Amino acid sequence: MLNKEQFADNHFIRTIIEEDLQSGKHTAIQTRFPPEPNGYLHIGHAKSICLNFGLAYVYDGLCNLRFDDTNPEKENEEYVNSIKEDVHWLGFEWAGEARYASDYFDRLFDYAVGLIRDGKAYVDDLTAEEMREYRGTLTGPGKNSPYRDRSIEENLDLFMRMKNGEFADGSKTLRLKIDMAAGNVNMRDPVIYRIRRARHHNTGDKWCIYPMYDYTHAISDAIEGITHSLCTLEFEAHRPLYDWVLDNIPAPHATRPRQYEFSRLELLYSITSKRKLNQLVSDGHVSGWDDPRMPTISGMRRRGYTPEGLRLFAKRVGISKSENIVDMSVLEGAVREELENTSPRLMAVLNPLKVTLTNFADGQTQSRRAAFHPNREDLGERDIPVSRTIYIEADDFAEVPPKGFKRLTPGGEVRLRHGYVIKCDEAVKDENGKVVELKCSIDHDTLGKNPEGRKVKGVIHWVSAEHAAEIKVRLYDRLFTVERPDAVRGEDGGYLPFTDFLNPESMQEITAYAEPVAAQLPPESRWQFERLGYFVTDRYDHTPEQPVFNRTVTLKDSWQAKA
Repeated sequence: MLNKEQFADNHFIRTIIEEDLQSGKHTAIQTRFPPEPNGYLHIGHAKSICLNFGLAYVYDGLCNLRFDDTNPEKENEEYVNSIKEDVHWLGFEWAGEARYASDYFDRLFDYAVGLIRDGKAYVDDLTAEEMREYRGTLTGPGKNSPYRDRSIEENLDLFMRMKNGEFADGSKTLRLKIDMAAGNVNMRDPVIYRIRRARHHNTGDKWCIYPMYDYTHAISDAIEGITHSLCTLEFEAHRPLYDWVLDNIPAPHATRPRQYEFSRLELLYSITSKRKLNQLVSDGHVSGWDDPRMPTISGMRRRGYTPEGLRLFAKRVGISKSENIVDMSVLEGAVREELENTSPRLMAVLNPLKVTLTNFADGQTQSRRAAFHPNREDLGERDIPVSRTIYIEADDFAEVPPKGFKRLTPGGEVRLRHGYVIKCDEAVKDENGKVVELKCSIDHDTLGKNPEGRKVKGVIHWVSAEHAAEIKVRLYDRLFTVERPDAVRGEDGGYLPFTDFLNPESMQEITAYAEPVAAQLPPESRWQFERLGYFVTDRYDHTPEQPVFNRTVTLKDSWQAKA
């Protein structure tokens, strides 16, 4: 459930909007989220979604979802559908129907014809390599293409023939005629159309020429009446071209868009390049775009992250023009904080050690009811059954305990969570000397009350072997072992492959035991396993016959301890 307080943080874009509304420049705001459907959305997109949709929500405006689908070779309907689902899952609704840049291809073409008629665009025959040579450098000007001074009539004829498919792919482009000596290289006669014979997911085979992003984006914003077009900082140098396009075409809408830039999110121990994420998928390093180790929204959803947790994270990282480098612990902390208040508890044992309760007695040894959450009566309660054999975590027993150890030791006592105090009378070992069973006695006078004459400090979780549900647990950890896997240089100064830093322990699958309720849960049911962490039933693989839980996040930041 959204509330405006979630997006009430102050930043420079809000200041701009406030001033625009107070001055009467705009009476309402309209933003847009413009993903390219060439991959699944990631954590950086989540920040942008929360910004664009959040601002519209706070100011009672509108936010469009518009697919920047100008590159048909890399785009498909799977990505379109996944993006729509991600935006909805994060809790947002776009204004009207989803829009596509391809919806405007006819108008974009007409505007291009108009630019040619005005002498502001020309058809060029330079190859991509020749164009780079003519473009100049960051410190030196470029030079005019030999085709720059074609007549308007010739350019109109050639552009129409480009559209009609008379020329080979890549043989001609349409360029704006701006200034080859401009200090901003983006203004040196940028290409706005190229020939590509590729079937488009939305327009089919209607077009064999496709517009470029900078040209398309500016006009799409104008057509839709966008007031504040929000981009990451790498587009700051493109803003003069954005403005040039809008200054040189007939105004398609009374509202003139303005572009504003903010810093993009860099999440440590992760990557957000779609190309590199695609490589992880295509090379089989992960099971897919929605692998729970991936920083994609669908991957984080499958991992058990919540929309509320991601929105809280987006609020905490903030919006500014300064570098936005964020440690993974900030994301995990936001998710952990949100799950703390919303996730019911149950007990599960991941590394089981058998315990025989030697004085267990039917009719005398009792089960107990316990709440699913200590602060949420609305989440209900359940019976916690007990039997002669129980499982505890192997780590909760030590023959030679370290200093400060408050769990089970030979001759020592510990309380079973929601149960009795037990005493370890004997440790049974196998032929290799490994402890395989504990024989313990119950103090039957300690159910729900403290033992008389002594204090028992340790409390451990457990499950009844007779009643437990056998579950499959996937223990997920960070996908990479270094903060910036795509920015590590080798001895020769070049960047090392980011796949060199994949964490070999980023996923382990084990068999574990949990309270009976674990076999009765639907997919995407989030729980805290007491003392262990937050877990979610897998979105796809979980069934009552074979419960599958993914670890979302540990109870504490274990990486800080490693550092």
